[in-house]
Order: sequence, then structure tokens, then C-alpha cells
Amino acid sequence: MTATLDRMIYVDDSGHPSSGLVVYGWIEFQPDHWATVLRTWLDLRKKLWRDYGVPVVEELHATQFVNGRGRISQRIPDRFVHRGQEFWKDLGRAVAVECLDALRSTEGLKVGAVWRRGPAEEFARVKAETYSALIRVFEEELAQTDSLALVFMDGDGSDSSYRQSHRSLKLADRRVLEDAIHLDSRTSQLMQMADLVAWSANVSIDPHAGNQFAREWYPTYLALRDPARRPREI
Repeated sequence: MTATLDRMIYVDDSGHPSSGLVVYGWIEFQPDHWATVLRTWLDLRKKLWRDYGVPVVEELHATQFVNGRGRISQRIPDRFVHRGQEFWKDLGRAVAVECLDALRSTEGLKVGAVWRRGPAEEFARVKAETYSALIRVFEEELAQTDSLALVFMDGDGSDSSYRQSHRSLKLADRRVLEDAIHLDSRTSQLMQMADLVAWSANVSIDPHAGNQFAREWYPTYLALRDPARRPREI
């Protein structure tokens, strides 16, 4: 039987370099669900414009907008303005919950996350090893189903460790086609979805006083779409 291209996987990284924590989160779907997944997200983006003044083309980068550092709205709703002060954190968190709810209800979508903690002073090495381990997990899963996959990553491809993770595999047995295909998250809605998964996974793994508000986001909104039901240590 001929192997078929069954998985399109969009991966983004998160973590905490000073503590040595590396996190990778992703969304995935079968190729024939690509239009459905993207349409569901674009419908959400239109709703965010109507309800929150967030342009469809505005990048939703979780680290920025969830913590109120990104001014994502062009007309912030009155309910986020008190005595003349704009409460960007409240807006960002409301937008994040809308996005997470859309991920939870998107037909054909799966999510996942893995993590590893190592010496902070060797963060780059730990990050590269974690990604290599993740690719090996994908390879093992794909071999079991006689399937092929494409992996997409945020960025410009300048980090050679990602390329090396793919090329170190035996070519005759590889199930992930090509190296990781790099996309710019500023213009890729699907990479922005993966970014929110990675960020939410990071918070669930490494909660602290500043992110307690989001500690349950992964189990509440994303676990249903994650076959493992939680971020996995790898």
C-alpha cells in the first residue's frame, strides 16, 4: 500500500530560557481539512474585528497581546476603558479566550505539545534536542499508520538545528517530507494558532503568579483536541 500525505503540522516554540524550559506546541490536520480549519479561524478573525476592533491582518502573538503589551485593537471597546484608562491586559485575555474557544470547536483540528527542561546555560542545545525528539515521535507515529507529513515552523529558517534534525534521519525511512517549511507568523494565521497552543502549554507546565489567570487554559480549551490530553515531557 502506498503511503499517503495525512498530516500537516504547524509547530511553534515557547518556554523559559532562564530556567531551561523548552516547549513546542502545534496544530495539525489532514490536508483535506486545510480549508475548513482556515475558514473557521478567518471567521473568528472577522468576529474579533467586529467585537474588539482587532484587524484580520493584525498578528496575534500571545506573548504580546495576552499580557497587554501589544496594542492589537484599533477601536478598543468601552468595556475595557475605565476612567479614561485603556485596560489592554483585559482586552488581550478576552481575545485569547475567544481564540481558544475557536480552536476547541474547529472540525478536523488536533493540537499537541511537548516539553523538556535542561540546564539554562545550555538552552540552545536542549531546544535542538527537544525538537529532534519531537520529530522522531512524529516519525514513529507516521510509520505506524503508513503516512507522510509536512512540518511547518515559524521563522526564516536561519536556525540550522531544525534542518539538521530532519537530515539526520535515514532518508529511506523518513516520513516527514523535506526539512521544516518556515512561515512568517506575521502573515500566517495557522502559525498564529500554533503560537497560542505553545504559549498555553508553557503556562500549564510552568505556572507562576504572573500567569495564574491562564493556568487552566490548556486543560479547559485544548485538551479535548490533544490526543494526549496534556503537554508531554519528552
